[in-house]
Amino acid sequence: MGDEINSKDFIIGTLIGGMVGASVALLFAPKSGRELRENLNEGAIQAKDMAYEWKDVAQEKGSELKEVAYDKGSELKKKAKDSTGKIEKDFADKKAAVTKTVQEKKADVKNKGDEALDAVEDVAEAVADAAEDLKGK
Repeated sequence: MGDEINSKDFIIGTLIGGMVGASVALLFAPKSGRELRENLNEGAIQAKDMAYEWKDVAQEKGSELKEVAYDKGSELKKKAKDSTGKIEKDFADKKAAVTKTVQEKKADVKNKGDEALDAVEDVAEAVADAAEDLKGK
């Protein structure tokens, strides 16, 4: 962007310098009043034409820069959308993996709990059998 600002400043400086130089040359040239006025009018017309040319160039450059900015913006938007989609997919995959792991751990704990309950029931049954045996003796 630094080059664009320098180019703009150079163009403006050239335009102003050209106008000042032409005016000074016309003022100091040995000519009659009528001839001087004609030259000043001619210089003003040329300056006006140059200004219109520079305006057209500036509009064209502005239009080009607008298109470039739009293209870059669209490209960045697409990249952001792609990245977001990838992040969402990664998150969903990790969530599914964690959910699966939690469910497996839960099932494992339940199985161990069931095994412990069965063991407690076996011990209770054995105690009851032992108590019956003791009563019977």
